[in-house]
Amino acid sequence: MKVIVIMFILFASSLFAQERVLTLQESLEIGLQNSKDLKISQSRINYSDAKLSEINSQFLPQFKLFGNYTRLSDNIPAFEFTSPFFPNAIRVSEPLYNNYTFKLGFTQPLFTGFKLLSSRSAAKYNLQASESDYSKEQNEVAFNIYNAYWNYYKAEEVRNVIAQTLQQIENHLRDTRNFYEQGLVSNNDLLKLEVQYSNTQLMLIEAENNLKIAKIAFNKELGIDLDAQTKVAATEKSMSLVNYDLSEIINEAINNRYELKSLAYRVERSKEGITAAQSSLFPSVYLSGNYYYSNPNPRFQPAKDEFNYNWDVGVTLSWDVWNWGLTSSQVSQAEQTKIQLETNYDQLKENIRMEVHSNYLNLLKTEEKVKVNKIALEQALENYRITAEKYNLQLASSTDLIDAETLKLQAETNLKAAEVDYQISKVRLEKSLGRRIY
Repeated sequence: MKVIVIMFILFASSLFAQERVLTLQESLEIGLQNSKDLKISQSRINYSDAKLSEINSQFLPQFKLFGNYTRLSDNIPAFEFTSPFFPNAIRVSEPLYNNYTFKLGFTQPLFTGFKLLSSRSAAKYNLQASESDYSKEQNEVAFNIYNAYWNYYKAEEVRNVIAQTLQQIENHLRDTRNFYEQGLVSNNDLLKLEVQYSNTQLMLIEAENNLKIAKIAFNKELGIDLDAQTKVAATEKSMSLVNYDLSEIINEAINNRYELKSLAYRVERSKEGITAAQSSLFPSVYLSGNYYYSNPNPRFQPAKDEFNYNWDVGVTLSWDVWNWGLTSSQVSQAEQTKIQLETNYDQLKENIRMEVHSNYLNLLKTEEKVKVNKIALEQALENYRITAEKYNLQLASSTDLIDAETLKLQAETNLKAAEVDYQISKVRLEKSLGRRIY
């Protein structure tokens, strides 16, 4: 028996130890570290950086090493020629059945019609756009964690309020049964309280389910196991009101929003794309050279079964004189891409202005909701206190008490919801201003 008790205590202790109580800052750190979206966004940065390195390498000479071995058939005759002055054919060289060739060559671009320069600038802008996208994604992930954190807190607080109300109704139900046995209340009054108790039990079951769902959603945003035992410690809750000037915060958003910066970089990249497309209008000039080490070496005559080396250096000019509109079509495509991106940029600015204005008004609304619900809760608590005292003295009916309890429960849940809505609205506005919220 003692062994079983000890095992039960150890098991309960292990369960308790597994529960993690997380602050908002800890939640943000865990969620940002585990975010798959941020890993994908970081991969895009790495890709863009590698692309820039690839283009930079094209400014430098490219070296290639080539090797070849060829075996000829045995029926190849020797190289001979005849002369009227000699009765027999004169053999110049024996057939060489084994051929070896080694070549080291290089190519250095001297002028590419500004294509390489434009490609490098475009790659730099693309890298900067990817970095801005990453910052935007960080804010999005952080906001989702904020949202899940405060919704988890709200679900737990609502559950606690309903559980507390259920306990109060249970106490009133016990008193009412005593009054009924003494003949002080009717059976109908008792039934009304029993119905209210049952309805509140159903509300508690629903609140428990909402709490479980909120915890799963919270764990998901943190990138941990969905069934992990977590709780939130909402000690960071601040109801201090912040005064904003609408025109100032709209300008702040236009200057700070990461997606706007990213799109601006892409507009600049599209301009470089036009220049790159126009590069075919100019000639391309390359410097090239080769070093050969061959047996036999075709540059040495007559051919001998021995290794010899030679080298060459040259300049190559290439120019598309006429390509049936290929270049003009590519330039037109690049110009249309630029027009699309510039139009998207203007649309995004308009959407940001609208978003900031909407979030600002919503913050003001949630501020007022918190103030109004605080007053409503004070009134509901006072009304409940007076009604409960009257009911205990049989100066109020069970219907009055039920109404007072319902108003109190509604006021308490409304205030919890309003406080959480305010926290989320405040963070949503800061995010829409392009501020780092983590």
